[in-house]
Amino acid sequence: MTSTTPPLLSVQGLHVAFPGRRGAADARAVDGVDLDIRRGEIVALVGESGCGKTTLARSLLGLVEPTGGRVTFDGSPLARSGRALKAYRRRAQLVLQDPSGSLNPRHTVYDIVAEGLRIHGHPGDERAAVAEALSRAGLRPPERFFLRYPHELSGGQRQRVVIAGALVLEPELLVADEPVASLDASVRGEILALLLRLRTDLGLAALVVTHDLGLAWNIADRVAVMYLGRIVETGPVEQVLTAPRHPYTQALLSVLPEAPGTPVVLTGEPPDPSFIPSGCRFHVRCQVLAGGAAERAGVADACRHEDPAVLSGGDRAQVACHWARARTEEPAAGTGDGATVRPG
Repeated sequence: MTSTTPPLLSVQGLHVAFPGRRGAADARAVDGVDLDIRRGEIVALVGESGCGKTTLARSLLGLVEPTGGRVTFDGSPLARSGRALKAYRRRAQLVLQDPSGSLNPRHTVYDIVAEGLRIHGHPGDERAAVAEALSRAGLRPPERFFLRYPHELSGGQRQRVVIAGALVLEPELLVADEPVASLDASVRGEILALLLRLRTDLGLAALVVTHDLGLAWNIADRVAVMYLGRIVETGPVEQVLTAPRHPYTQALLSVLPEAPGTPVVLTGEPPDPSFIPSGCRFHVRCQVLAGGAAERAGVADACRHEDPAVLSGGDRAQVACHWARARTEEPAAGTGDGATVRPG
């Protein structure tokens, strides 16, 4: 996979805003995002809760309508008519975080997995398609699960049923929102291995939304770090997670158990998306600016008043940070000291 390969999914200048209450300013949940995902590529979208990850993911599937920008799939702009979205959702499927909440407790596993086929008018052998999807999701022999109900399954088995329900339509893209967050540690590795195997066997592309940098390390080809509605650092996963350039990425990595040095404790909560700060949106919490390193690099004023440009959607390493760009010849650091970390 190279940057010359046309993206399967491409996002240009995406904005999603929600009306504020009682005349308040709109909440800019996604505030200018470019992102490409190529066939067979797994991209991890990481960041704190509330940074806009899930809203971005849902807008890519047509579940949330953007207020600006464009989503293109396989070279064609995503149309918003009911018929166009129905056709698109055969090719792009959502895997939700909580399998217990996304499975109808009154339906058998067979009916849950077959639902997509019935909605889209599958012309072939329904039973064979359901069995194949369950088998690919690791539930074998599949017939053993046909008449079971969700409450009769383990957490890992329920998540496999959710994945089977997505696979039954033979999609080209999976959008997985925190796919293992609700699972026991012993099961997480199995589900991640399944997603990797599906990429290898079926050529599936995937966007994996997560707050877990260790998960990103283990599964992704590329990572995009999101903060307050915008991607602030992106690139190959090993490059970003072993030599982070943005202070926010450095702070996220510094609190991992295997990280060297002292963890970076960010002050305060992420700002309200209705009142995004001027300049770099991270500057009000930035440890580099607070510690004087940005001043010494001559970029403190830019941090406070100049908004870094939106990063392009390509696969090269990029960072939206005045300080990082000013010191491109210096080693990346967790706190400015050249430390790197390999997430476990």
